[in-house]
Amino acid sequence: MLGFLIRRIVQSVFVMLAVALIAFMMFRFMGDPVNSMVAENASTEERDAVRERLGLDQPLYVQYGRFVVRAAQGDFGLSWRNARPVSTLLAERFPATAELVLVAAGLSLLLGIPLGILTALRPRSLSTQTLQFISLVGISLPTFVTGILLILVFSVWLGWLPSFGRGTVIDIGWWSTGFLTVSGLKALILPSVMLCLFQLTLIMRLVRAEMMEVLRTDYIKFARARGLSDRSIHFRHALKNTLIPVITIFGLQLGGLIAFAIITETVFQWPGMGALFIQAVSFGDVPVMAAYLVLVSLIFVVINTTVDLLYAVLDPRLRVEGTRAAH
Repeated sequence: MLGFLIRRIVQSVFVMLAVALIAFMMFRFMGDPVNSMVAENASTEERDAVRERLGLDQPLYVQYGRFVVRAAQGDFGLSWRNARPVSTLLAERFPATAELVLVAAGLSLLLGIPLGILTALRPRSLSTQTLQFISLVGISLPTFVTGILLILVFSVWLGWLPSFGRGTVIDIGWWSTGFLTVSGLKALILPSVMLCLFQLTLIMRLVRAEMMEVLRTDYIKFARARGLSDRSIHFRHALKNTLIPVITIFGLQLGGLIAFAIITETVFQWPGMGALFIQAVSFGDVPVMAAYLVLVSLIFVVINTTVDLLYAVLDPRLRVEGTRAAH
């Protein structure tokens, strides 16, 4: 198990070094940063002084090494647009994205699993057919279209919920939360619903397919032959085996929620990291773009590595196969 753990960590380090190289190369292909930091009429000596101060006169491999070391310490330099540390900007925006993703993930699980069970146990009922149709529409519509429809219905026509912004937030240390205010909670509803729709549909369909497959297995037939009640068979025996792949897929999709939050934050002007990234792209703010790329990749790598390790804990055959592959 220790060898398996070390191999996964080493692989993760190489992945992050590759991502850091891509982020670093953005600085090389997005123009000369000195032009963005000096006046148009700056002399050659002034430009050379700035270039030397930024370390841009060093060989490429030295600049990459310094970038990796500073990134590992959470230092991505100054934002070219805001003239503030990138780490500070990300720390200010992270609570908004984290709360949005947390609520969307919770809604996906709380609604997706019961709906999946319902459609699996009553495959031919009218409610199942209706849910299947709605889920097909929900998974087919582009995310931004769903968001615009939500704004049109609940903000413009009904006037129940705000169409943009985060509402009133309360600062608890460095964390700003909207969970403790009414306007913050109301502002959270539409963006989280938009963000969770795809995941909710995915989980519902996955639970339905897995549960219908489990209900056809021999041990379920044996449980029925023993005279166990349908409730015991469905929720004690079938559901437990159904949820194992669902939890695995959900863990892998958590990183996708953070990545897809860019579209949701843009539609609802949600002040999170995704909106910050879009602003950085608009203004060519490379340090912010590079930091966002590294941060999201790190989240993906951590989640995938954790899932791999959990697999290895649950299924020893993977550890054996990994050992043979290494030899």
